[in-house]
Amino acid sequence: MTTAADFLPLERLAAFGAERWAAQRRYVMESSGFYRRLWDGGAVPERLEDLAALPLSDKAMLRESQAAAPPFGDYLAAPEQAVRRLHRTSGTSGQAMNLALGAADARQTAEVGGRAQRAAGLGPGHRVVHCLNYQMWMGGLSDHLTLEETGATVIPFGVGSSELLIRTIRELGVTAISCTPSYPAVLEQVIAERFPDLAPRDLGLKLGLFGGEAGLDNASFRARLEDTWGFKARNANYGVSDVFCNFASQCEHETDLHFLALDVLHPEVVEPESGEVLPWRAGSQGELVLTHLARECQPLVRFRTGDIVALSATEPCACGRTAPRFRVIGRSDDMVTVRGLNVFPTAVAAVVNTFPELSGEYRIVLAGPGPYDRLPLEAELAPGGKLSEELAARLAETINEAIRVTAQVTILPPRSLPRSAGKTRRVVRKEVK
Repeated sequence: MTTAADFLPLERLAAFGAERWAAQRRYVMESSGFYRRLWDGGAVPERLEDLAALPLSDKAMLRESQAAAPPFGDYLAAPEQAVRRLHRTSGTSGQAMNLALGAADARQTAEVGGRAQRAAGLGPGHRVVHCLNYQMWMGGLSDHLTLEETGATVIPFGVGSSELLIRTIRELGVTAISCTPSYPAVLEQVIAERFPDLAPRDLGLKLGLFGGEAGLDNASFRARLEDTWGFKARNANYGVSDVFCNFASQCEHETDLHFLALDVLHPEVVEPESGEVLPWRAGSQGELVLTHLARECQPLVRFRTGDIVALSATEPCACGRTAPRFRVIGRSDDMVTVRGLNVFPTAVAAVVNTFPELSGEYRIVLAGPGPYDRLPLEAELAPGGKLSEELAARLAETINEAIRVTAQVTILPPRSLPRSAGKTRRVVRKEVK
């Protein structure tokens, strides 16, 4: 693998991919009981462009595999002695998953993630504080190592202790922060309560590196963040835990994500309902499906990520990278269907963030499994704002105009919605007894 792969011509990357698939195909056929069972002895295409002949795999299948063959599932293709690092997902949306990396897998993860962080502007001379969870979650240690890959000085802070974090940034002259997009709101609240003479931009941060949540695609949210903090905000950390910790990011020229792993990861876009493969070209929109081209421990083939993406460009970017660009529209499991229309939280956020009277914090609270004839939305006032029925009515009207659904809006007092140092849940599903 070359660390300059994001600048190579697409023809060279395609040749790398074809060469690696030839070896990976044989390896998976010989070593993965999971895929032998899924493929049921059928022929496995030799060419990547023929992968559609194989069935799709998904997270539910992996969960079943790990439940039946703990701890790694029978899609572990290497001996257990080859596992050098074990991560675990939180299990907030189901069974916690055990993620195994071999030595080569871990190195590859750091290199590809380093490309993403570097594209976002991080490099030698920066001091970056990393504020994601180190407790087994992939985003902690693995993302830390991607930051180191850029040549920056990395401060492993983790989550919590926000008051100490603010002091650390000031005392060490930190220039960049790596965290979720919702975490600055937590820090703003701590600054207002504990450091009344300090404004967020006084901390001197120059670069905000974000991942783990949606939000930065929204121009109003990004503008508010940059105006408040005085840094450049970049989505520097898009990944899928089961596949790759981080393989896509923005650059200084683009707000769309660059797909920076074509030499080791083969992407497809499929129609979410039918699984039909869609053309890999600008304008296509569907679910992102990924195939490892060089993975030792838990290789995945035609894995459904659950992320709905839109391809925006396949020609080289002004930054010089040849990587195709895309936007994440939303998660298929966060999609809410209201009177037959599919609504993603990102679309709701785009509307909420146009209201200066609101803080930008919101959540969609669903009662029961649906169907839904209204979108139940809670939106929070900005500090100093006043509750009013008129504001709720205007927000509902704007949502109807922009998204074409009827919203049942509740305006909440300032700082009443939960903030999180980790991922913030925008869709809350409550059981109805």
